[in-house]
Amino acid sequence: MIKSPGDLADELHELPPSSAINLKIVSDSYFDAIRGIVDIFANKKNLNVIYITVAIPSHSIIDVLKILEIDLTNIYFVDCVSHIMVGGAKKYKNVLYVESPTMLENIMLKVEYLIRKSDGKNNVIVLDAINALGIHNNMKILSEFLHIFINNLRAKDAYSMVFTMEEFSTEEISNMMKLVCDTTITIGGE
Repeated sequence: MIKSPGDLADELHELPPSSAINLKIVSDSYFDAIRGIVDIFANKKNLNVIYITVAIPSHSIIDVLKILEIDLTNIYFVDCVSHIMVGGAKKYKNVLYVESPTMLENIMLKVEYLIRKSDGKNNVIVLDAINALGIHNNMKILSEFLHIFINNLRAKDAYSMVFTMEEFSTEEISNMMKLVCDTTITIGGE
């Protein structure tokens, strides 16, 4: 069980490109996981980060990253929740919006666009979180999407990191993660 952002980055550093990782996160370690990936791991490996937000709007994560003094230069967002929330959100140039978390094909297209835009630089794709996608989508369709999505990212030598919030995980989600991910890393907890 991983306890710190540095330990998570070290563990990820040992994995080869094209790895698919299920990050089981206990809620109190959520921002430690984000820091370990987008600040420490991505910087060590000189990777672009493509962060797919399903649970929390991108502007909230950007605000936290700014407070943590994390450089946002190589971090891009595919925001799936801001459009369905009431009220206007701040607009950022490094954020692409998807109208709904049910539009799985649009998520893939936005990620593909950002990968092509990276001019050969390797990427780490973070899907935050599969539990939230499970609320908005049929499990069979979600499983099919995840299988195609992860395999497409493998072909591009991208690291795939799928967040699973431990407190909200179901047996169905756990089984799906076992089928598509190479390894599972638990962050936080006792």
